[in-house]
Amino acid sequence: MQARVQDIISMIESYFPLRLAESWDNPGLQLGSRRQPVNRVLISLDLDLQILDLARQEKVDLIVTHHPLFFRAPQNIDFDQAQGALIQGLIKSNISVYSAHTNVDAGEQGLSQVLAEKLGLEEIKPLDNYRQEQLLKLIVFVPFSHLKAVREAMSQAGAGHIGKYSECSFSTPGKGTFKPGAETRPYIGEQGRLEEVDEYRLEMVLYERELKKVVKALELAHPYEEVAYDVYELKNEYQVFSMGRKGRLKEAIKLKEFGGLVKKVLNLENIRVVGSLEERVEKVAVVSGAGAGFIDIAARQGMDVLISGDIKYHEAKNAQALGLALIDAGHQGTEQIVSSLLCRLLEESSQKQGWKITFLPAYSPQVFSSL
Repeated sequence: MQARVQDIISMIESYFPLRLAESWDNPGLQLGSRRQPVNRVLISLDLDLQILDLARQEKVDLIVTHHPLFFRAPQNIDFDQAQGALIQGLIKSNISVYSAHTNVDAGEQGLSQVLAEKLGLEEIKPLDNYRQEQLLKLIVFVPFSHLKAVREAMSQAGAGHIGKYSECSFSTPGKGTFKPGAETRPYIGEQGRLEEVDEYRLEMVLYERELKKVVKALELAHPYEEVAYDVYELKNEYQVFSMGRKGRLKEAIKLKEFGGLVKKVLNLENIRVVGSLEERVEKVAVVSGAGAGFIDIAARQGMDVLISGDIKYHEAKNAQALGLALIDAGHQGTEQIVSSLLCRLLEESSQKQGWKITFLPAYSPQVFSSL
């Protein structure tokens, strides 16, 4: 089967749903057609004329960017200006554009998570409670003949995930009773007669976002004309999403040494540091992109150092006053890893679907250079 733009979008949003994006953001399809066939995809942090030239050379059908092509609606499209020329070139080349921005930042496998892992942090956790998802339990009553089919359908629709385990369920046997009415077509029993049937009570947990899909799947797999099920809200800890991560180094090291590790991991020529280079750090917070808004949060949680980008003077002074060291590795420096991240995830997903799609990472030169 030929993959289309919508198929790539669905794969991305299965990892990074749009509901995780900030209200001011504009992720999603930027330009093109969801029905367009796709064989080659270019993935980059930004989209400019240089990336467009590369896309043309590689004969790609779709460009996936982290930063949206359009943050807000353009007032005009002037082909003699940079953005207008870019839009004209994309349309002439029949290249669609899709952007995944703050939803990737906040995703469970997002940029800050990858950066924290690359730096060797342990005990990695969300830095704050940016989003929380309600956990539910769905209970359905199934005849034994269809127990396996219903359980598998619910699992495939997203139920039964507990931590790193999948297809988790619990079932107990019992007796179900019902009397089919005059206009029914019962799978078991006769109209107007009370029936007693051997059934199983099947229980599975799921997140609220999956409820409609799971219910639809169980109804399709269930043999009964009217399916009996209950949904309960749970008080268990909800799934938490955050733009940042926190963790620990295996052992405390000097800030100067840790800064060198950041440069090496991100392949950077230079970084900016706030704090004593001889001070030892162990508890680390990570926010890819522009994360100065997390300085107070990181300090309140007792972090020794925050790694992010786009730190301004007064923000750095605030961190100093709070006793929090900073490593400014740049907006581009902390987000450039998005290309390899999305390539890896999309290659895994497309292989499972049996699609032969080529995913190409694109890395732009650093915007800022050192003298």
